[in-house]
Amino acid sequence: MSGVTLQTRVVDHAAQLAFKKLRLLMTDTTPVMRAIGVGLVEEAHTRFERARDPQGQAWAPLLPAYESMKRGAGILRESAMRGGLMGSITYRAGHESVEIGTNKIYAAVHQFGATIRPVRAERLVFRLATGMAHAQSVTIPARPYLGIGPDDERVIFETLDDAIDRAVGPYRVSGQV
Repeated sequence: MSGVTLQTRVVDHAAQLAFKKLRLLMTDTTPVMRAIGVGLVEEAHTRFERARDPQGQAWAPLLPAYESMKRGAGILRESAMRGGLMGSITYRAGHESVEIGTNKIYAAVHQFGATIRPVRAERLVFRLATGMAHAQSVTIPARPYLGIGPDDERVIFETLDDAIDRAVGPYRVSGQV
């Protein structure tokens, strides 16, 4: 994933405890990590649909002159889910970790924001609804779509909790289920 990959540690005590319990119950936790990866990708897709960052804050709005001519529904959703930034979000699971990211070369610009300046010309030239525009630079605001927010923490914890329940089996009292 050369576009952008975010690495973070889960600091939620309950999730850390659940993962420690899981490691005691399973020799290979990779399938659980894959399930967490699937859940985190779904959460990232939800952020695109809601135009919000992992903490629930709204993304910066589009410039009206760009919004009126853009294709696709919503911010960072120019092309259909397949092929665009949203559709490129994927995960890689290991024994004790999950990476989530994208290989789109422009991904980091949207995650972290950037100022674009011309390299081989005096000005940038681009089309807007009002006509051709010329600028010395264009600032693209950060619109974080990767990260761990409260909904992601819930996905991680619930996935770990479900895996522990499956590994231990149903709770039995006096031979009854």
